[in-house]
Amino acid sequence: MSKYKPKTKTGLFKRIAWRVLSLVLVFGLWEFAGRKPISIIFPTFTSTMVALMNLLIDGTLLSAYAVTLVPLAIGVALVGFLGIVFGILMGLYRSFEWLTLPVFIIVQSAPMAALIPLITFLYGIGLGAKVLAVVLMAAPVIVLNSYRGIRNANPTLIQMGRSFLASRTQEIFKIILPDASGMIFAGLRLGVAAGFIGVILAELLITPTGIGDLITYYRALALYPQMFASIFSIVLFASVVVSALQRLEGILFRRQQCTS
Repeated sequence: MSKYKPKTKTGLFKRIAWRVLSLVLVFGLWEFAGRKPISIIFPTFTSTMVALMNLLIDGTLLSAYAVTLVPLAIGVALVGFLGIVFGILMGLYRSFEWLTLPVFIIVQSAPMAALIPLITFLYGIGLGAKVLAVVLMAAPVIVLNSYRGIRNANPTLIQMGRSFLASRTQEIFKIILPDASGMIFAGLRLGVAAGFIGVILAELLITPTGIGDLITYYRALALYPQMFASIFSIVLFASVVVSALQRLEGILFRRQQCTS
């Protein structure tokens, strides 16, 4: 019997109310801290929102994101396909796991800021360096989640397939991959968030372009509301994208969750 219970309107209203209340609390504290003479570089929430609206109206922010999203899209597309393939192969074959797993663990634990000089030395300051930064940040998350999804596939289903004399190909494509698809998609969602961090770091540390250029430029001119507006837009954009992918994940795998 399904354990899934439909969400009531009352429960939905309570969740929305609590989220709105948390945002009001955070932004209220931000406004309060900005009005206190703690630091001249910390603007109020209202001045930051005014700056954000001005950046949106004059097209500055949209132009910056048009530049930032190019290496992010290329990097996520590359690592999204190859990373999932690597993770699946690692989960299916022990020899491939022993060969590649330590590499991704090391890359995941390495500080990204320390790798930026090496990336710059190897690939310069162009588009390739930014794409590599995205790949280095997103690949471990996508690969390791795909690997764990394959390795943690339901053993009962696998044994049932073998009892019905399923071939290895049928076992992989009809049992293991469908069972691991939820974790693989979750890894892809987290990889997009990690890749976004990578491209912002690249724009701040390799070459000032896109949204990273706005942050550096407004900081140099001491236009702190505009600087904080640019940073806030990063948080807002990442939150919207990750939330949309999480919602898509829930829609795609709801049936699997309900029957588990």
